[in-house]
Amino acid sequence: MSINHHPALLPLMASFVRVVEHGSFSAAARLQGTSASALSRQLAQLEAHLGLRLLERTTRRLRLSEAGAEVFERCREMLAAADAALAVGERLMSDARGQVRLSVPKAFGKYLVAPLMADFLVRYPEVDVSLNLSDRSPDPIAEGFDLIIRITEQPPEHMAGRPLCQVEHVLCATPEYLARHGRPQHPQELVRHPCLYLDERTDDHRWHFAKDGEQCTVAVRGRFASNHSEVRLNGALNHLGIACLPSFTAAEALADGRLVQVLSDWRYTGSYHGTAWALYPSNRHLPPKLRVLIDHLAAGLAG
Repeated sequence: MSINHHPALLPLMASFVRVVEHGSFSAAARLQGTSASALSRQLAQLEAHLGLRLLERTTRRLRLSEAGAEVFERCREMLAAADAALAVGERLMSDARGQVRLSVPKAFGKYLVAPLMADFLVRYPEVDVSLNLSDRSPDPIAEGFDLIIRITEQPPEHMAGRPLCQVEHVLCATPEYLARHGRPQHPQELVRHPCLYLDERTDDHRWHFAKDGEQCTVAVRGRFASNHSEVRLNGALNHLGIACLPSFTAAEALADGRLVQVLSDWRYTGSYHGTAWALYPSNRHLPPKLRVLIDHLAAGLAG
């Protein structure tokens, strides 16, 4: 007889152990907040399921039968294992420890997440991080990720999450390119320029803009496209045209003047634009190792 088919026996076994350990039904009942008659009925149910007489009852005391002594030892081992399991849970849920497997989009991970890891590992010496950089959206359960970062307007319904930061895009080119080809004053003028664009989906060449309530969509063209923002950054630095880049990818080149922002009064609203969310399955408890990592990322990406 497998316990898998009789889960209701487990509390009966626990009551049996408590009765034996405390020497009487009344003493065990007081500690468990129940009645002696209820415990007696539970023991009778257990004996009926096992087909064994576990206790010899006398007016003065309880005595284990030969079979009862063996069953008692096994049941006590079960309770000890349960206590050990609870101790593991308490330990893991009270202290930040263990490994976190984290999936992050490539450029976001390289420019924003990876620089935060050294300080995190110093602050939390019992937490290890496995950082996976990928632009696809993994299945966290099937692929064993504890946490994924996804850039989206709203997280999927089956995921819980916390917003980390906004991801904005800028259009930029080198001063040399703009000196030769001119600076566009309106998004529609981009059709006269070679543009470096994301090329993962069929409509990635369609750039969407907004300004003071006005919406504008432009189908750009160019001889070079790439699904990696750092590749597009290098293309722009080599004067190949106007690139649309996440602001964190272009920030250093803009700061030192190698790139110049164009159409800065328009807001890009196309792909890879929105909020970076730290996501995890909504049906999972959030252990301390995840909580402290999410807090660390949120603080590091603030602003």
